[in-house]
Amino acid sequence: MAINQNHTFEDLDGVKCAIVEKCVTPERSWFLKKILEYNGYTVVMVPTPAAKTAPKPVTVGNDEKIAEPTAPETFTVGVTDVTFNTVNAVFGRQLHTPDGHVVILAYWQQKEAISHDEIPYYQRK
Repeated sequence: MAINQNHTFEDLDGVKCAIVEKCVTPERSWFLKKILEYNGYTVVMVPTPAAKTAPKPVTVGNDEKIAEPTAPETFTVGVTDVTFNTVNAVFGRQLHTPDGHVVILAYWQQKEAISHDEIPYYQRK
């Protein structure tokens, strides 16, 4: 059981993992995988399980059909190091980009293509 929401872990493909992010797009999952593997973590990505609610029936004319569940389009990303904490890693400046910069929050959130770690967050606009 996690101490708080920022440090969750669970079994992914039978391996105990610290959860980095849940319900992420394939593009986001590959972005995270690239950064985390560069920093020496073993990354586990699994499709996000389908919702546990029953699919709603769809009415077509007079016939009522049950909608089939669609394939998951999102992923859960985790690392095998259960001590990993995303908040501590980003704000503790522990992660680096392949081009040698420190990963900052804007880069982690993919708001910037290049990590400008030389500019403090409080001077950013």
